[in-house]
Amino acid sequence: MNHILSTHLIADHRLTTVWLERVWEAGIPAIELFCIKPHIDYNDHAQISDLGHFFSDSELKVNSMHGPLFTDDVWGRSGPNSLLVITETDKSRRVKMLDEIKRALEIAETIPFRYFIQHIGLPEDEYDERKLEAAFTSLEELTVFARQRGVEILLENIPNRMSTGERLAAFVAATHLHVGFCFDVGHAHIGEGVETAFRFMKDRIRSTHLHDNDGLTDLHQFPFLAPRGTVDWGKIIPLLRAKELPLLLELKASASIPHPIEAVKQVFQRMEEIE
Repeated sequence: MNHILSTHLIADHRLTTVWLERVWEAGIPAIELFCIKPHIDYNDHAQISDLGHFFSDSELKVNSMHGPLFTDDVWGRSGPNSLLVITETDKSRRVKMLDEIKRALEIAETIPFRYFIQHIGLPEDEYDERKLEAAFTSLEELTVFARQRGVEILLENIPNRMSTGERLAAFVAATHLHVGFCFDVGHAHIGEGVETAFRFMKDRIRSTHLHDNDGLTDLHQFPFLAPRGTVDWGKIIPLLRAKELPLLLELKASASIPHPIEAVKQVFQRMEEIE
């Protein structure tokens, strides 16, 4: 199975080529870029150019990029005006948000990647037909923009009432949008259940997000190493292997894991040992 590491692991720090070299030296062949400022700033041409030069000379590949969630550099804490949501029902505000997302997609012109991970709504959002209509309009525009750059948009299941595996499958079936899915195991675990979500999403899954939690909170913990982890990886890995899906770790740094890259290697090894 393909091994991929999301730069979410160091999202609180600016992404540098030094860290990327460490990932490659650890035997990890590919990454997912987590597009959040100041970690990756799509408006910082110097940073994008520097990363582009690195990847053009490196064997380390970029599998995907997670779309931006905020315009600020404090994880949206500067206020609601910093949020980037394709479910915005006010057209003028939605157009501005889509322009920001497009700026992130333009990174593919310098750093080629295959998939762009997109959320529908915010965590805890209730089901709302008007918001889903706004999402459909947004995705019609974004899929064309992405396809022109050789990128496929993948919708991720997140902890809200519009983005369960069942709801995403129904949304795509109704809209006939040309999108795939990113199957997030940790999110499914605190929602409808991993096996249930997988059943609804499996035909369109192109990539994954693997992380652990206590079944209640989105913790992004290291599988096997998290004291509160309750995901049954023995059941999940065979499902992913049968569909030839990648093992893509989307983890959060922890003071209890002082050497995260080494821990990532251990996690990959433990996953491969599951029959």
